[in-house]
Amino acid sequence: MNQGWTYRDQVDETGQTVLDFFTQRYRHSTQLEWQARLTGGLIHLDGQPTTGTTRLKAGQVLTYHRPPWQEPPVPLDFTLVYQDPWVWVVAKPNGLPVLPGGGFVEHTLLHQLQVRYPDCTVRPVLRLGRGTSGLLLLATPPARAHLSQQLREGKLFKSYRALVTGHPPADQFSIATPIGLVPHPLLGQIWANTPTGRAALSHCQVLRRNPTTSLLSVQIPTGRPHQIRIHLASVGHPLWHDPLYGPEGQPSGENVPGDTGYLLHAEHLGFEHPHSGAWLALTCPPPEPLQ
Repeated sequence: MNQGWTYRDQVDETGQTVLDFFTQRYRHSTQLEWQARLTGGLIHLDGQPTTGTTRLKAGQVLTYHRPPWQEPPVPLDFTLVYQDPWVWVVAKPNGLPVLPGGGFVEHTLLHQLQVRYPDCTVRPVLRLGRGTSGLLLLATPPARAHLSQQLREGKLFKSYRALVTGHPPADQFSIATPIGLVPHPLLGQIWANTPTGRAALSHCQVLRRNPTTSLLSVQIPTGRPHQIRIHLASVGHPLWHDPLYGPEGQPSGENVPGDTGYLLHAEHLGFEHPHSGAWLALTCPPPEPLQ
């Protein structure tokens, strides 16, 4: 059992009831389940117990004190590839979430880092999906701001290996499908292909063609959420066994981003060191299915 978790939300609009707020924002639970949590005193408004019929005002803070629960088993080991006072790079296994969410708190890379290195202050600059393995960049607050700027300006190099369904017609191609939020039955919203989304760019190269799949190297100058999964699905070649993104880069059914099964690996990472200014290039060998 973990130690439980407290979820915090700041209210944006006036007039909605507490029960409607949780039912609409967190659709993984029914209205009856949220009402039971309210009745049990697990939900507070501005630090005080509240009721489901209480009308909210903009700026108020809601907290849900989730009791301890048994988290699903995941691989908890990881490798520290690079470390200095400003920047850490970790090789993350497939299946390990990076940050708390989706039923995971202690079974996350961030928590395991804090257990192994109690004094560390690094936080992720890049985020890898739970099912994505490979290099994860973390940094201290000042260094993180510098690296985030490199990411925004397209100066941070990121290259992945991906196993996709089918055979792309060209050995080299680029994808510029815009990525934004679309409705989702459980989460409310989810990132996907949408004409109103933000610009995103992926450069792809076919490394090998198998009977029904292809192995690709994918370099992404931009860093939109789930970019590679959405982009490849949008051109008819979703990641092999991706439970979420299907035809045209749209979400499939009630699956969520943390569902695993696909094969995606962050293989190469390059960036200007935020302190020394030197270019740092790192590589993490892919797992056997992606070799």
